[in-house]
Amino acid sequence: MTTRHYQYSVVASRVLSHHLQKRLPNTFSANFTTIYKYDLASSNEENNTVMSTKVYQFILENKNAIDSSIRHSRDFDIDYFGLRTLERSYFLKTDGKIHETPQYLFMRVALGIHCNDLEKALETYELISKKFFIHASPTLFNSGLESACFSSCFLVAMKDDSIDGIYKTLYDTAMISKCAGGIGLHLSNIRSSGSYIRGSNGISSGLVPLLKVFESTAKYVDQGGNKRPGAFCIYLEPWHSDVFEFLDLRKNHGKEEMRARGLFLALWIPDLFMQKIERNLEWCLFSPDKCPGLTESYGDEFNMLYDKYEKEGKYMKKVKARELWHAILTAQTETGNPFLLYKDQCNKLSNQKNLGVIKSSNLCCEIVEYSSKDETAVCNLASVALPSFVENGSFNFLKLHEICKVVCRNLDRIIDINKYPLENCERSNLKNRPIGLGVQGLADVFFMLRMPFGSPESKELNIKIFETIYHATLEQSCELAQSRGKYQSYDGSPISQGLLQFDMWKVIPSDLWDWSTLRQTIKQFGVRNSLLVALMPTASTSQILGFNECFEPITSNIYVRRVLSGEHQVVNKYLVDDLVKLGLWSIDMKNNIIENDGSIQNIKAIPPEIKALYKTVWEISQRTIIDMAADRAPFVDQSQSMNLFLQDVTFSKLTSMHFYAWKKGLKTGMYYLRTKAAASAIQFSLDPLKLKKPVLNNKRISELEDEYNVKKSKRAPSVETDASTDSFDIFSTSVVSCNLEDPENCDSCSA
Repeated sequence: MTTRHYQYSVVASRVLSHHLQKRLPNTFSANFTTIYKYDLASSNEENNTVMSTKVYQFILENKNAIDSSIRHSRDFDIDYFGLRTLERSYFLKTDGKIHETPQYLFMRVALGIHCNDLEKALETYELISKKFFIHASPTLFNSGLESACFSSCFLVAMKDDSIDGIYKTLYDTAMISKCAGGIGLHLSNIRSSGSYIRGSNGISSGLVPLLKVFESTAKYVDQGGNKRPGAFCIYLEPWHSDVFEFLDLRKNHGKEEMRARGLFLALWIPDLFMQKIERNLEWCLFSPDKCPGLTESYGDEFNMLYDKYEKEGKYMKKVKARELWHAILTAQTETGNPFLLYKDQCNKLSNQKNLGVIKSSNLCCEIVEYSSKDETAVCNLASVALPSFVENGSFNFLKLHEICKVVCRNLDRIIDINKYPLENCERSNLKNRPIGLGVQGLADVFFMLRMPFGSPESKELNIKIFETIYHATLEQSCELAQSRGKYQSYDGSPISQGLLQFDMWKVIPSDLWDWSTLRQTIKQFGVRNSLLVALMPTASTSQILGFNECFEPITSNIYVRRVLSGEHQVVNKYLVDDLVKLGLWSIDMKNNIIENDGSIQNIKAIPPEIKALYKTVWEISQRTIIDMAADRAPFVDQSQSMNLFLQDVTFSKLTSMHFYAWKKGLKTGMYYLRTKAAASAIQFSLDPLKLKKPVLNNKRISELEDEYNVKKSKRAPSVETDASTDSFDIFSTSVVSCNLEDPENCDSCSA
C-alpha cells in the first residue's frame, strides 16, 4: 500500500507506535526503572540488559523534569520503515520483548551522554526528537547501559608480522566487534606468500589463510550481540605481492579455500601507482619483510624508497601496472570491492600528519586517522538531518551552525565517558580526540528547495552547507579548548601552524562566516579535537529519521529496501506530493514508474521541470557526483563515503571515473561501486495485466537455458582476463556483462 501513497506508511507507523505506547509505562522514569530492575534470575542471560546505575540514580533525582519533557506525539513522526528498524536493532528488550518507544530511546541516549547535566540532556533529547540530528548506531545501542561503548569506527594496525602479533590483533578485533564497532584493519606489513620464515625455517602461505581467520571472527563476533553483522574492512597497498589473490577474495568463483567473502576489501593507493598506469609502465610487487619502510612513507619519500628497491631487484614480481589495474576493475565489476582510497592525499591533507603516516581508513572509508601497533584510532559519529533546516523555502544556516555546535559538544563529551573495548583505543582517543560529524538528507533538501541535483544553485548550496558545518565545529572545538584545554597532540599539527583544511586545498572560503576572527581565536587557544567532519553513509540512522542517505542522490523513486528488519517498500514522498498537486498521481502512474525501474524520465505526462528535479543517481553524471564531493572536500577534514553508480559498466568508464576522482584530489576515490541490473528487478505491487510485455513460451525458455547453460551451478567469471598476454585493455568500451550462468546471484546485478 505504501506505493499507492506514502501516507499508508505513516498510518501503519501510528498504529504500531500506539500499540507500543499502550504496552509500556506511560512515563520514562517508570519504564527505565522496570528495565533496571529486570530480574536476571528469571530471564535468559543473553537477553539481559544491564542499565547504568549512575543514569538510574540521575533519573530518580530528576524524574519530574525528565518525564514532563517527553513528547509522546513525536513517535508518530517516525514512519513505518523507521519504526521497524528501531524495533529490530535499537530498542531495549527484556525476554525478547520490546521495552522502548522512539521517545524513550532518544531520552535514554541524551541521559547516557549528559547524566550529570539535566539542561544539556534535555536539549539533546529535544533536538533528536525534532529530527535535527541523531547519534550513530553504537551510541543508540549502548547509551545508558553500564558498559556503554559509544564509538562507531576503529582503525586497527596489524601489531607485528608474527604469530604473536597476528593473534593479538585478532583478539583486539574480536573485542571491538563485540562492542558494535566497525573495523578497518591495515596489514600491508604482513610478509607475502612464498617469503622465508626464519623462526621455523619455513615458507609463508601469505595473506589469504590469515584473512580467512579474520573472516571467521567477523562472522562469529557480530556487532553488539546480533544487532548487526560483524564487519571488517581489510586495507592493502597495491605494491604487496599478494595483491592479486587479495582482489579475488570476494569473488563467487574459484577455489573456496582462496575466498573470504565475509570481509570487505580496500586499496590504499599511492599516487605513484596511478602515474604508472597513466604512462603504461611496469609495477613492482614487494614483500614487506624484504622491503621495509614502504608502509611508513608517502609522497616523495615513498617514491624514492620504491625506486631504490626496484633498482636493487628486491621485488617478488614485476607486472604491467595496467594488468593490476585491470584486475582491480574486474573485482569491482563483480563484487563492488575493493574500495579505493588515495594514500598520499589522505596523509598530505590530514591534521594528524604530525603523528605519523596514516595507513588506512575505516570500514566505510570516511574516517582518516593515525593508528599504530600501540594506538587503535577511534571515532564517535553523529549526523545532522539537513531537511530539518529548510524553513519557508530557504535554508537556515544560522540554525545549522547552532545545532552543529551542540553535536560537537556531545561528541567531545562521549570521548571522556566512553567505555573503550581496549586500553590502546582509550589512549588514542583521549590523546587525539577526533570526532566525525556527518549529514543525511542532502537530496531531500534539494527536492524541498526545487533544486535539481548538480544544478548551479545546488552546487552553491552544497558548498555553503559544509562550510557552515566546518566553521561551527571548529568554533565549538576552540571554545571547548578555552575551558578544558586543547587536545594533547595539538603541537606540530597543521592547525597549530594556522592551517585549516581549506588552506591545505588552497581554497578561499566565502564570506558567509567570519574566518579571520576564528583563526585568531584558534591561534590563541587551540582546539579540543584533532578532526571534526566525516561524511559517513548514515545507512541505518537515515532510515530512522526518514531521509535519504548522507549526501547521495536518490537511487529510485519507488523501490524495495531489504534490510535486517525485513523488506520495505519506499516511495519518493516529494514526487508523490508534486504529482498529486498536478492531478497526475494514480495507480496507473505508480505502475508506470515501476515499469520504468523507478525512473520518471520516459513518462510523457510528467512535466520537464519535475523530471529534472527527480532524476535518480543512474540519470545523473558521475562527474557531477565527484565534482560536488570535491566542492565540499575543503570543508571535510576527514573524508566522505562516496559511492559511485554505473549502468552498462565498461572498463573505459570505470577508468575514466577513478582517474577523474584522483585528479580532483579526493581522499576516498570510491566506497562501493553500484551497478545497475541488466534486466528489471522484480516489480512489486504491479498489476501484471497492466504490462504489455511478451511472455516467452516454455519452448523458448528451454532454448535460452540451453544457449546460456543457466542450469549450471558453478559460476564462471563475468570478466575474462588473459594473464598470458600484455593486453589488459582498461580503456575497453565493451559492456561488462552480467553473469548469464547465474543471473540471480550475479554481483554486478545485486549490488
